[in-house]
Amino acid sequence: MAKTKNRWLIAAAAVGIHISIGSVYSWSVFTNPLRDQHGWGLSEISLTFSIAILFLGLSAAFMGHFVERHGPRKSGMISSICFGVGLIGAGFAESIESLYLLYFFYGVLGGIGLGIGYITPVSSLVKCFPDRRGFATGLAIMGFGFASLIASPIIADLITNIGIANTFYVLGAVYFVVMISSSLYLAPPPPGWLPEGMAEEETNEQREGDLSQLTANEAVKTVRFWALWAMLFINVTCGIAIISVASPMAQDIAGLSAAGAATMVGIMGLFNGFGRIGWASISDYIGRPNVYTAFFAIQTVAFLLLPTTTNALLFQLLIFLILTCYGGGFASIPAYIGDLFGTKQLGAIHGYILTAWAAAGLVGPILVSWIRETTNSYTLTLYIFVAAFIAALAISLLIRVNIKKVRERKGQSQGKLVSQ
Repeated sequence: MAKTKNRWLIAAAAVGIHISIGSVYSWSVFTNPLRDQHGWGLSEISLTFSIAILFLGLSAAFMGHFVERHGPRKSGMISSICFGVGLIGAGFAESIESLYLLYFFYGVLGGIGLGIGYITPVSSLVKCFPDRRGFATGLAIMGFGFASLIASPIIADLITNIGIANTFYVLGAVYFVVMISSSLYLAPPPPGWLPEGMAEEETNEQREGDLSQLTANEAVKTVRFWALWAMLFINVTCGIAIISVASPMAQDIAGLSAAGAATMVGIMGLFNGFGRIGWASISDYIGRPNVYTAFFAIQTVAFLLLPTTTNALLFQLLIFLILTCYGGGFASIPAYIGDLFGTKQLGAIHGYILTAWAAAGLVGPILVSWIRETTNSYTLTLYIFVAAFIAALAISLLIRVNIKKVRERKGQSQGKLVSQ
């Protein structure tokens, strides 16, 4: 790999895939045009996005073993085909006014492409950057967070100029080319490969820092796996709920105008993206357990303050802080998996963990909307989220106890081997 593959170009290829599939966060741009064109209801159109996120999580879980067995190139090509055909099929579904075909092509087939594409580069990146696990995965996953900032205005312009169906066709073709090109460059390093300038002693320390080397099926039997799942589920449930109602909530609580709230929503994307690379990079220095504890401590305070924060500037700062933690949770989880379970089947384990995202994508928006309609207020929802973050904070502290016990057992077994 040192002669033929540049690890920074592999990172760039990973960004290419993630910035393509991350366009799913621009789905809301299609909402009004589809409603005006076909008279479909808001909930009917929004269900397309929910289906895509559901199949993202499911396909990531089921295809994780395929990624590890056949490598990122093959899985990346499958992702490119599913996502590209899903978008082109969505254009066909729109042209014949079939909502159910739209669900199938964009939601199911596109969602499968999303899930496979999301996990495809991660395992290779962790192996290519043993010295900067958090930074490398954060860089790629940052692309997923920033994608909507790039795609949304382009999609809106295309819809205006060439129509909805043709927009899907153009996006499908462009993303297919970008993803296929990126997939062809992806490759894990050979066993024992080291980045130039990384001392052997540092590598040994890194290997010793990995708590274990487990397969995906072994990992799911541990307390640590379910602790990570629960922490990601809570972080995503609360974060995606805030994203889904950010504009009306800002108008209700802080008195922002509709235009001001719309501007805030746009800026949220920046903090979501920067939080991914920022927190993931910080985790390389202070450790993943400390970063996750920080996420939940910060958000406990932020969600506690939100219901009573009527100052518009302070309200927005709290929302932006929450979004950095939301994005950082996604970006830091692959490196955390590597720390706890090693890199033997990191892609497969990551896929299993991402089922938390699929579940949260359904629970978060539905919960916040239902409570808002029932109570005519966001206050109860926000306080429920405070309780959830307190539970997540407790989990982030308790997982340290489990890690310490496993490390002690590992040290004792190594000590016995040395004595023998």
